Amino acid sequence: MQRAVSYWYGAMALGGFAFGLFAERKPLGDDVLLHPLVLFFAAAGIGLLVLRAAAARPVPELIPERALVLGCFAGLAAFLAGNAVAVHWLAAR
Repeated sequence: MQRAVSYWYGAMALGGFAFGLFAERKPLGDDVLLHPLVLFFAAAGIGLLVLRAAAARPVPELIPERALVLGCFAGLAAFLAGNAVAVHWLAAR
């Protein structure tokens, strides 16, 4: 179970940072449902559904609820960090 929690935190941090890097450009338009943050959490939800189907067990048996919530907050923080990098450092080039 500890390995799944580690993968969850890592995936949320990397995914949040990656989605944050291109969030400022809004590549899919200005619609709220197509904002990169919404798409990031939709991708995380789809990933959890795939995990549920692949493991044939409920997700909270693999990753505790508290770790799921903390992973979402870590993903949000990484998204904001990626967005800050894209806006302040990459735009200065």
